[in-house]
Amino acid sequence: MSDRCDLIIGVDAGTSVIKAVAFDLCGRQVAVSSVRNSYQTGTDGSAVQSMSRTWADCAQALRGLADKVDRLAPRVAAIALTGQGDGTWLVGANDAPVTDAWLWLDARAAPTVQRLAASPMDRARFEATGTGLNTCQQGAQLAHMDRICPGLLDSSETAFHCKDWLFLNLTGVRATDPSEAAFTFGNFRDRRYSDTVIAALGLERRRRLLPDVIDGTQQVMALTPAAAQATGLRSGTPVSLGYVDMVMTALGAGVHTGHAGTACSTIGSTGVHMRAVTADKVHLNAPGTGYVICLPIENLVTQVQTNMAATLNIDWVLAMAEDLLAESGATVSHADLVARIDGWMARSAPGGMLYHPYISEAGERGPFVNANARASLIGLTASHRFADVIRAVVEGLGMAARDCYAAMGTMPQELRLTGGAARSNALRQVLAAALNMPVRVSTRQEAGAAGCAMMAAVAIGAYRDMESCVAEWTTPLLGQAEQPDPALIPVYDRLYTSYVEARDALHPVWDDLAAARLTQGAQT
Repeated sequence: MSDRCDLIIGVDAGTSVIKAVAFDLCGRQVAVSSVRNSYQTGTDGSAVQSMSRTWADCAQALRGLADKVDRLAPRVAAIALTGQGDGTWLVGANDAPVTDAWLWLDARAAPTVQRLAASPMDRARFEATGTGLNTCQQGAQLAHMDRICPGLLDSSETAFHCKDWLFLNLTGVRATDPSEAAFTFGNFRDRRYSDTVIAALGLERRRRLLPDVIDGTQQVMALTPAAAQATGLRSGTPVSLGYVDMVMTALGAGVHTGHAGTACSTIGSTGVHMRAVTADKVHLNAPGTGYVICLPIENLVTQVQTNMAATLNIDWVLAMAEDLLAESGATVSHADLVARIDGWMARSAPGGMLYHPYISEAGERGPFVNANARASLIGLTASHRFADVIRAVVEGLGMAARDCYAAMGTMPQELRLTGGAARSNALRQVLAAALNMPVRVSTRQEAGAAGCAMMAAVAIGAYRDMESCVAEWTTPLLGQAEQPDPALIPVYDRLYTSYVEARDALHPVWDDLAAARLTQGAQT
């Protein structure tokens, strides 16, 4: 490796933004270039994204780094990729997209999920993958396509996830990584495809669509001349295929630093809650929910439960305030309202109301799966004001996090926190007390891009193994532990009991409301 090659670029292709982040070989962030992308939703539950546009946005983000980093191209030692998980990105002849990608937000596979989940083969599938079925996953989406639009699969040669599609465009290689391969179609113990899982999904005749599995800490591929021209980087630059964004973010934020009993939550648009364990310590819950996602460390996996909506709940309640203020002629930005949350929390009493944060139109997937689940506010009285509603919503995120960790078995001992909401002092206090554990915030700004860049750093020999890379890239960026407020712990213990009881009781109500929506839709 040339002495001039002192940078690694991590690409994090999210649902709405693609970021290219330059790090030096010691893990210091040098520059960020980002491009907003977009997706389209339909009344049928569809959520799709242009594959060609996504590649163009990725190339633009990489070119943008050259405007911020002197002599970028000759300094790049490697490029690494991560991206939004689940979903289905179909490629046909000549590496061309067959159709727009079905995103993880797409809910059209719900009937197929219900059918497959009721099969006697589903428990065996869950025991292998450690992952509950939901509409987000490629396995469910392919099974649904096979029933309703088999022509799409007939004309497809490979089924990718987002980062795999970008890897193809950068290297010309069709591949996926062990994390998405195992939690969708394989076994987390050996990180290979499983005949049992593929049969349980009814996809034996579609197995040809599954790409080879490669590990980006051990193998890199060369940037093609065409991709070099598109990105402004050097042909032949090593490219590492990272793992799915959830575990890359957690790796960069400190889910594994060699300390027992740690966990990591990413509180962004969605809520991702995970803990690192050895494969033999995985707790497979009776309802069959959550994910088990491999880390790029031998025999180490993450147990994961994910809320469909986290800060989306806060966005909703603040948007209502914006609308009301706009009707009276006042203009207040969303950012201004976000800055007031801690103040509203200080003017409200804890545990006064109960909020279930199921605001997503796709329902919920962790720690239970119900596409009909919807948000609810319980305990409202005439004395409550907007500050109390804000507190209830924030406390609902704490209850949802506790619900997810409870489904993984023994509660962790410390929480590492990342995501935009981690900046909120009030949210950190709620999480610490709701989970009854100290919270540490990672100061890593772009944890997902850092996680995959760490894989590339190991692959090119900058570090002998992932443990030594974690010690330099991750551990020093963890802040001081913030202890839970002892007065809040019993308040949130009681609130959580009510949260679970109410959630369980609401399932038939959600189903009735869903049936009513269908009836109304048929009449209009």
